[in-house]
Amino acid sequence: MSIRILSPGGLTTIQDRGRFGYQSSGIRPCGVMDTDAYEAAVELAGGGAAVLEMTMLGVSLEFQSRMIFALTGADMKATLDDIPVPRYKRVGACPGQVLKIGAAMSGCRGYLAFYGGIQVPEVMGSRSTDMKCHIGGLEGRPLKKDDILEVIEPDEKTFSKLLAEGKELEPVTYTSNIKVRVIPGPQDDAFTEKGWHDFLNSDYEITPDSDRMGLRLAGLTIESKSGTDIVSDGIVFGSIQVTAAGNPIVLMADHQTTGGYAKIATVLSLDLPKLAQARPGDKVRFEKITAEEAQTLHRPPSFTERLLQGLKSIFG
Repeated sequence: MSIRILSPGGLTTIQDRGRFGYQSSGIRPCGVMDTDAYEAAVELAGGGAAVLEMTMLGVSLEFQSRMIFALTGADMKATLDDIPVPRYKRVGACPGQVLKIGAAMSGCRGYLAFYGGIQVPEVMGSRSTDMKCHIGGLEGRPLKKDDILEVIEPDEKTFSKLLAEGKELEPVTYTSNIKVRVIPGPQDDAFTEKGWHDFLNSDYEITPDSDRMGLRLAGLTIESKSGTDIVSDGIVFGSIQVTAAGNPIVLMADHQTTGGYAKIATVLSLDLPKLAQARPGDKVRFEKITAEEAQTLHRPPSFTERLLQGLKSIFG
């Protein structure tokens, strides 16, 4: 069964969690920018790995089969046959119905998931689109008008059951002033005390030349001790490179596998979805935390920690 693209929107690609295990061969992970919105969309739609990631302007499409879908992420006003469709709610569609998704009112990227996921071939274990290498997704490119997406049609019993559950989640709201936590390094010692002070105590603006590869930031330059050129080493999602001119770049989902600029810090992965939804003109401020604090944030509290928290709430 299938879905026909009537209008591809701004930049719409097929993405999943990413293509991992191949960076040593120069293959970058790609994958969704906002993992929180992605996971919510997949949960609501009823499973499946591959979704549509839409940037600033959503798609219009025609359902050619019965389908369950969900829209999450940026606040993109959507209609199904001109009837408003809520974000973060499971919705059903019938053959011939048309879904139109508009421009982002807040946030930057919207996620559209379908029951069972979009059926494109896996490349190196992932269906994510790598536009630079032209692999994954649909011919390794953004969607275009009249593309056909293959999907799995839920049977009538499953369709009715999923709709009857009425599943929905709390919609996420986005702000133009973003605060993210960072862990110093790996080249944090390449920067002066003043450089660190300016980095942590000033607002940086997202510039219009930001994309899925990286967010370029404008603001106070970051002073280094003897330049920021280094022997190229590994890059991860969230690495903050500082150019020779002292300008920070936050590397995002389509980041290169290695880079030759010193990296002052790395964004806590829990905060990357905030940056994924940042628009040009939004402001970013960084807060330094330790690696130990980051690990604590990532793991659930132990029984002993929960007990101590409970006692503290009772006895002060």
